[in-house]
Amino acid sequence: MGVRTIVKDVWQRLAGVDAAAGDATMGQRKTAMLPSILSPYNPAGRAGQHALPKPTAANLRKFAETPVVRRAINVVKDKIASMDWQVRVRRGYSDGVVGDAEARMKALRHCLEEPNTSDSFRVLWEQVLEDLLVGGFGAVEMEATGDPLRPFHLWAVDGATIQIDAKWNGDPEKPRYAQATGRVGQESLVPLLDDELMYVRLNPRTYTPFGLGRLEVAFETVNQYLSANRYAGRLASNSVVQYALWLNEATPEQHDRLIRWWQDEIEGTGRVPLLSCEQKPEVLRFAGGTDADLRLQWQETLIRIQTSLLQAGVLTVDEVRGMRGLAPIGPARELVPIEPAVTQ
Repeated sequence: MGVRTIVKDVWQRLAGVDAAAGDATMGQRKTAMLPSILSPYNPAGRAGQHALPKPTAANLRKFAETPVVRRAINVVKDKIASMDWQVRVRRGYSDGVVGDAEARMKALRHCLEEPNTSDSFRVLWEQVLEDLLVGGFGAVEMEATGDPLRPFHLWAVDGATIQIDAKWNGDPEKPRYAQATGRVGQESLVPLLDDELMYVRLNPRTYTPFGLGRLEVAFETVNQYLSANRYAGRLASNSVVQYALWLNEATPEQHDRLIRWWQDEIEGTGRVPLLSCEQKPEVLRFAGGTDADLRLQWQETLIRIQTSLLQAGVLTVDEVRGMRGLAPIGPARELVPIEPAVTQ
């Protein structure tokens, strides 16, 4: 690398870049389809752009692949993605005021039904809803094509790779978002204008530019359920032995011979073992070995909490009191709302 190249690279870093390469009128995509990094963090930032990363995306997505969480997410996602939809004239306008309303609605519906060359409406929004439920971030890139019959293209973007400029002043010519591509150097960030990215936040708050996903709320509960489930699985598969065989006054040779005989002739065969010795062996049990040891009731409670948080369901008053260590109040099944339902 020569001196001219180094000086040029330093100058470009100091000056900053307002928009990424690519002609927007041709509908070319700027963001990467599958970036190699899930939780981007750029401590140095970018000139004129103060980016905040979205953390813990890798752990959230790993938890989203567990059976209970996956079932809860699919229930919400499939209901929304399969809903019928229409394109209408905006409130406050009429077909008489907008002369070409019919042609515009036809072109808009065509773009939404086929947002790009490979995705359909459902495929596109299932990806966005997945990120929205898991991490509270849903992102869609929008690029104009210049074609009146297909005026724009839409692409689903990994919301975890999007960084937000917290000090954006509303200027449409300055980047509001940036995507971390995982590359090194000037191509590490792809700046995006406000009209180039649709960023959807679930549960928006005042103290952070990021949303709050439902799996983030249920993160600790899911972790507790996985730990209890792994313990119960080991216990049910006898990997945790609950008894021992006591042989009184047995020599080491007899002890070893009994172990080999049991492993070779009895274990896993279903045969009835026959023992002939002076003293009857004694079985020592370390635990009762009941269903209570599997913590099944506790796992059921965790499953109900997870599905309620992820599916915007409800908990009964008795379940809420049980979570707080209080006694149930009776057979009444009054419901306590957890979170409002997801709207399209």
